[in-house]
Order: sequence, then C-alpha cells, then structure tokens
Amino acid sequence: MGVISKDKKKITLYYNSENTIGKQTYAYVESADEDILTIDISKTKVTGTQWAEIAHSMNQPVGNLVNQDHPDFKEIYGDKKIDLDEHDWLRVLEKSPSTLAYPVVIKGDQFIPIQNPSDFVKFMDDDSAKIEKPYK
Repeated sequence: MGVISKDKKKITLYYNSENTIGKQTYAYVESADEDILTIDISKTKVTGTQWAEIAHSMNQPVGNLVNQDHPDFKEIYGDKKIDLDEHDWLRVLEKSPSTLAYPVVIKGDQFIPIQNPSDFVKFMDDDSAKIEKPYK
C-alpha cells in the first residue's frame, strides 16, 4: 500500500512554484473543474518514500525525476551525467527539490508526468473522453 492518497475525484499536483513549467501547470490545474490538492515542493517537504512511489507508479527509475541539467544539480555533481542508485537519487530530491525534472499529476491510479503544461490539458481531455455521456 502506498503513502500517496489516490482519489478518482481529485487531482493532486506535485510541482515547483519556482520554475516556469511548475507555475504554468499549477495555473492549468487550478482552472480544472475538479477537487485539487497542490503540493509545492519548494515549500513542502516530500519524503523519499513519496518520491519512490511517484517514480514507480510511472514505471520510471527515480533518477528520471531529477533534472541533471539544473544549476543546483550541476553545482553539486558537475557537468557530466552521473549514475546513482535509487537511494542516492531520492536523497538528491529530498535535499534539492528544485531539481525535480517536471511536475506530476495524480488522479486515481494514474500518475502523469507533465513535460509541458499542455500535457495536463491533453490528459484531462483523454480522461473526460472515457466517461460515457448519456444520449438525450
């Protein structure tokens, strides 16, 4: 059992309000006509367990959540791409949340990486298309 609440009637957004894609995604999510929970990782500590659950729910290694081109990452690890184990990637996210590569939207059991804020709109359009509408 995971530690992240999953509700089909609520959208949860993990994002960083200190970067452009985070701010733009937040605006899209706020405009959705659904219950929302926003977690601004620049203000709220996210645990390693939560990061691991997010990554695993998207079928990705934890390292994919880290932007190795971010200045904070480069300051610590230099310009070369590195390969860390899962525990070390989790520590990077815990100690330097600004290195999160992209916001993540959760709705029910779906964990959606938001590479571009318009990805959220596509997700919502696809999600609403799944709901059968009665004929009048």
